[in-house]
Amino acid sequence: MDQTSYPRIYVERTLALIKPDAIKKVGEIEDIILKSGFIILQKRRLQLSPEQCSDFYADHYGKLFFPTLTAFMSSGPIVALSLARDNAVAHWKSIIGPVNSTKARESHPECLRAKYGTSDLKNALHGSDSFHAAEREIKFMFPNSVIEPFPSREASEEYLSKYVNPTLLHGLTELCKHKPHNPCIWLADWLIKNSPNKPKICEGALVEEAE
Repeated sequence: MDQTSYPRIYVERTLALIKPDAIKKVGEIEDIILKSGFIILQKRRLQLSPEQCSDFYADHYGKLFFPTLTAFMSSGPIVALSLARDNAVAHWKSIIGPVNSTKARESHPECLRAKYGTSDLKNALHGSDSFHAAEREIKFMFPNSVIEPFPSREASEEYLSKYVNPTLLHGLTELCKHKPHNPCIWLADWLIKNSPNKPKICEGALVEEAE
């Protein structure tokens, strides 16, 4: 196979919320999530204030249902989940189904909102609408999250050739010279001690910079 035609696997993240009306079904819902091919990257149980709900649903500000929505979402604890898999946003949306749980039971009886929701408002679950919405919502629920784009194949190869390969080649050369009893452990220790990203500490007297 031509090197330029290697398939790439894209992993997306999306945000899932288990709402106050479905909080007692967290275990069941998490099992379904895992069986659907998702990895749960982060999870937290919290209760939002009405102000936090207003910020989270800022895109719906001004709509008739907005006050009822924020009151409901702040009425009890929720569980926020950062999920990952290929095509995560669209896949999670397809699993939870239409917004209105009553209509979902007619059109998509197998979806999670049909199973756990009771109305248009109390629909048990939330899913990000798009990749960009997922970025914003994950940051909102998990402020310490780092969401970065995956490097291109060219960038990865450049990084490997510039930083990884020279160090690894040096380590393997030293390994051949020393011929240790446990080569894997020896090489791991050597790489830790000789990492190019490790700060260099000069032993001896501290030399102050001239003013």
